[in-house]
Amino acid sequence: MFFEIPIVFGAVALLLLFFVSQCLRVLREYERGVVFLLGRFWRVKGPGLVILMPGVQQMVRVDLRVVTLDVPPQDVISRDNVSVKVSAIVYFRVIDPQKAIIQVEKFLVATSQLSQTTLRAVLGKHELDEMLAERERLNLDVQRILDAQTDTWGIKVTNVEIKNVDLNESMVRAIARQAEAERERRAKVIHAEGEKQAAQALLEAARMLALQPEAMQLRYLQTLTQVANDRSSTIVFPVPVDLFQVLVRGQSAEGGQRS
Repeated sequence: MFFEIPIVFGAVALLLLFFVSQCLRVLREYERGVVFLLGRFWRVKGPGLVILMPGVQQMVRVDLRVVTLDVPPQDVISRDNVSVKVSAIVYFRVIDPQKAIIQVEKFLVATSQLSQTTLRAVLGKHELDEMLAERERLNLDVQRILDAQTDTWGIKVTNVEIKNVDLNESMVRAIARQAEAERERRAKVIHAEGEKQAAQALLEAARMLALQPEAMQLRYLQTLTQVANDRSSTIVFPVPVDLFQVLVRGQSAEGGQRS
């Protein structure tokens, strides 16, 4: 009988310890507890120490930190019928723990599935060039749609980033050929523009020389001086008839004066 009393006290102490351990919960600063009373929502508690009644109250922990969700590669057919694989990252956090637990089952899985379908739907409305060159705009479009659809779940989608847009080898070669053809086109346009500007400059110079015949003669004499320095070849240089007329008039005037 003497030995049974400590055993009883020990059993009671263990039961009390178990009861207290079931009553007490400690929530960190970034955690909240959604408490149910006999199956009905009671309140959101935390952070800190939370006291529960075992068997009557149940609590579900919810993490309020930003979650980084990796969206696996999705097969997307663009508006110009190009098949690509697109992967992305979605950043979101729970802003209403009550809705996140009550309105949707496993909000993390639901957000992941919704991100995949939304990514395919949004990118399928755009052409391949837009996917490659306008990622910022596409990120905002996907983020806006996801945020609107997950608002009823108490989730806020803060950012969406498209990671990779993978193409097959044939499409990569086609894009390379297209880029090369575009560079050649630009080079030809630049060359033609240069020829046009040079022709305009020559036309303006010819008009200026036509207004001043003496300037044309000086230009011929300057060209003769430049050619005279090169003795490696024989050059036939055209002489304008106006120059001979000036010389003939000069000799006629000298003959008239002598007579």
